[in-house]
Amino acid sequence: MKRTLITGGTRGIGAAIAHRLAADGHSLVLGYLSDAEAATSTRDAVEALGVSCEVVRADITTDAGIAELFEAAGPITGVVNNAGATYRYASLVETPADEIRKTYAVNLVGPTLVARAAVSALAENCGSGGVIVNISSGAATLGSPGEYVHYAAAKAGIDALTKGLGLEVAGQGVRVVAVAPGLTETDMHANTGDPGRVARMAPQIPLGRASSPGEVAEAVAWLMSDKAGYVTATTLRVAGGR
Repeated sequence: MKRTLITGGTRGIGAAIAHRLAADGHSLVLGYLSDAEAATSTRDAVEALGVSCEVVRADITTDAGIAELFEAAGPITGVVNNAGATYRYASLVETPADEIRKTYAVNLVGPTLVARAAVSALAENCGSGGVIVNISSGAATLGSPGEYVHYAAAKAGIDALTKGLGLEVAGQGVRVVAVAPGLTETDMHANTGDPGRVARMAPQIPLGRASSPGEVAEAVAWLMSDKAGYVTATTLRVAGGR
């Protein structure tokens, strides 16, 4: 039985990943930060697919929050390191220093510590093997000038984490991979103050549209499956050619 922990697993891409992995028979533990209504809704939808699902409110930027997540998860076979956030679209100079620090805490420091805990948990619970999927961003290679350079830099760090940690733990049978979504139809854009961003940016994508969260989830599901058993220390870009 596969049991997977998903951080930020109750909204947007995280919720889509939860639904997709549930369809593959994974029992799930979903971490979330503040939206209890979304957590309950996602848990109920996942359980309706016939698998067990627990939701845990925890802050991955704290040691206590990470410990709580992994304690609640118990024996696991995989982790999807999905939690992340953006707060505004602006040039780096116009972005407050405290917001930059917060962005790194949520999008790089926290996920790095989650990955660290995941290696220990997988070694303890699986004996050998297991999969960590980090959620990066197409912004990591584009730089996102004028929007969120600091967020792009944090996600570039996720790509480096995936490469280095994947090589570091390959001998333990743990695979570490990443998915880098491009423009995706989620509520992140409205929450960051630009609800029209998807429509405005879509013509810049070679495929001419944004992705759905479900398309990103399909990539994650494949990477977590035995079909991707020879794939590690790499990032799969799901960005419509951009």
